[in-house]
Amino acid sequence: MLDVTGPVLTDDDVRRLSHPMTGGVILFARHYENRRQLTALTEAIREVRDDLLIAVDHEGGRVQRFRTDGFTVLPAMRRLGELWDRDVLLATKVATAAGYVLAAELRACGIDMSFTPVLDLDYGRSAVIGDRALHRDPRVVTVLAKSLNHGLALAGMRNCGKHFPGHGFAAADSHVALPVDGRSLEAILSEDAAPYDWLGLSLSSVIPAHVIYSAVDPNPAGFSRLWLQDILREKLRFTGAIFSDDLSMEAARAGGTLTQAAQAALEAGCDMVLICNQPDAAETVLHELAYAPSKESVRRLKQLRPRCKAPSWRKLVAQAAYQEAQGLLRTTFA
Repeated sequence: MLDVTGPVLTDDDVRRLSHPMTGGVILFARHYENRRQLTALTEAIREVRDDLLIAVDHEGGRVQRFRTDGFTVLPAMRRLGELWDRDVLLATKVATAAGYVLAAELRACGIDMSFTPVLDLDYGRSAVIGDRALHRDPRVVTVLAKSLNHGLALAGMRNCGKHFPGHGFAAADSHVALPVDGRSLEAILSEDAAPYDWLGLSLSSVIPAHVIYSAVDPNPAGFSRLWLQDILREKLRFTGAIFSDDLSMEAARAGGTLTQAAQAALEAGCDMVLICNQPDAAETVLHELAYAPSKESVRRLKQLRPRCKAPSWRKLVAQAAYQEAQGLLRTTFA
């Protein structure tokens, strides 16, 4: 999965998207000018390859790529956790509304999925996670994430839990450094990884953390067969797709060059690797990578594509369910 150069496709973009090893496109704020332009961009991508998965990091709070021209400005996920502490039932209802509005608006513009929810625990240690985390208690995180995922599903969108097994305890920012978490496997499984177990079959996909859990494995989780195969697949019986986190991040350089990092992540158990904000470098990886995806990986990734056509924006905003969900968000977080 790679990104395109800007808000409209270039000839170079078309060449990269046409490569048989390209499996998806990730969009950022620089790809957005307004809804009409965004919809035209996703349609143009479909004209090149109608099998590509189009995704975005659109969580709410400070990680929301599209905020103008009608897009609902969503709260940081910590706000849902704070609401839980005051009113449990309202928090679950609002979480469902947030997931529904998030997914319905993206799908109306031709986007297949958002990499959400964040399942990291709010230890108050990680600035890069911070208010992106729902709560400190893994039980609360699980219930709120399940409600959020229900809202996504109501709009026809799959979900993606991140960052397995948990980025909340490690203080360093994996965008600029390589975080290390020295806790025991038992401590991590009983706390941080618990939501991945409890969500079970309702979890569609996962992104592992660019974090080294030094008491468990010398490799970051996204490059570790122990974490991805032995623990996530076998112990936790996860059957969905696994995406790498962005291999352009500083913490991913533990995997060597971009091509070596991509190879290592795929061999460790990722179904698709992400290279963001470096289209030219991503193209080099496309040509250098020696990898043939398994039928199982292809099947898992295909399952993430929406199964029904989304309503246009005009039809969406006229729907009572959308109006009710958006109204609930506005009154709750006014």
